[in-house]
Amino acid sequence: MDFIVLILGTDANAYYMARCCYEAYHKKAYVIGKDRLAFTKFSNILHVSYEEDLWKEEGFLKTLKKFAQQHKNQKILLISTNETYVEFISKNKEKLSKQYVFNYPSIEIIKSLTNKENFYKTYEKSVLKFPKTFYYDVKKNTKIPKMDYPCILKCANVVEYNHIKFNGKNKIYKIETEEELKKTIALIKESGYKDKLILQEFIPGDDSYLFDAVVYVNTKGKVEFVSFAQIGLQEHTKSMIGNAAVLINGFNTTKGDILKMSEDIRSFMEKIHYTGFAEVDMKYDSRDNCFKVLEINARQGRCSYYVTLLDKNLVQVLAEDVLFHQEKPYTFLTDKVLLSFVPKGIVKKYIKNEEFKKEALKMWKNVVKPMSAKVDKNFKRFLLLHKRWFHYYKEYKNGYWK
Repeated sequence: MDFIVLILGTDANAYYMARCCYEAYHKKAYVIGKDRLAFTKFSNILHVSYEEDLWKEEGFLKTLKKFAQQHKNQKILLISTNETYVEFISKNKEKLSKQYVFNYPSIEIIKSLTNKENFYKTYEKSVLKFPKTFYYDVKKNTKIPKMDYPCILKCANVVEYNHIKFNGKNKIYKIETEEELKKTIALIKESGYKDKLILQEFIPGDDSYLFDAVVYVNTKGKVEFVSFAQIGLQEHTKSMIGNAAVLINGFNTTKGDILKMSEDIRSFMEKIHYTGFAEVDMKYDSRDNCFKVLEINARQGRCSYYVTLLDKNLVQVLAEDVLFHQEKPYTFLTDKVLLSFVPKGIVKKYIKNEEFKKEALKMWKNVVKPMSAKVDKNFKRFLLLHKRWFHYYKEYKNGYWK
């Protein structure tokens, strides 16, 4: 069957999904985004274009209708790289499914995951475990609960918050005092954000207590695979905190039972009738020897490219399911793979877990760099990537997250 791939977004996620398309089928994916981000610039393995109104539902549908008209008589494999586009696709399945093929759950399931208040409240009695969580209503000026510090502050409505820009905006806030908490809440309220805030206990432990799982649930509602990677280092800038910078799949320096947790994730996803890719962000809690789920993204994550090296090319997995209707047996991906967005010098200097660092350096000759595809030979891109790698030294030296 002849088909083309359309990826929505221009970030790192979009680039590596286009890379997956090229590596699996030797064809260039089409990439449409709102912003001219460096991740998808100067690439020879994708076609990129921009639409200013893509983050508005009306503009989104208009863009996809126009693209479909330009590619009549072709099946279009549709892939989102963020929550906004995932919601638009799910809400408009009937309109889009005439020519587009995709795999996303119902809008109700998506909202139960992307809205953090809905997520923690809806699934608090599920097989998953969560950090101790409180809620603050910015519209009602509710009383700030008594917290232990440091604590974590984040916005419940990710989609709304992503559309707001203001000075001092962080993806996640690590709060050290009650006074800082009050000031941060006031800052977010003044930005125009109108939904709930999430206040959570800070689970002790450095970046190596963080873990990542990539999940694919086929159109029949069966989980086809779960990965399980230990993160050695996360991004430390305000806008990128929470994203893995270095991880190793099939590696674990904690006492946590990753096999049990993988089965819990598999059971959970099938029980809620999820379909499509998902990324599960976790932190190991040494106080009770459990993995606590921080969030579940209703899409592949920024660092999910590593499963391609585990024989699970993400675009191929999707195509074989939705286009060719091939059902695969369940696999728990346990082979070791090292992924890094940062240079070796950052690994040596900033990873605190010595056992993890030793393993990462041992595996470095086979490191996976999602943004660096050997087939993507463009000198301007080569210079851009090397500039970015050197910039990481400045980012970690002056990093917000300590």
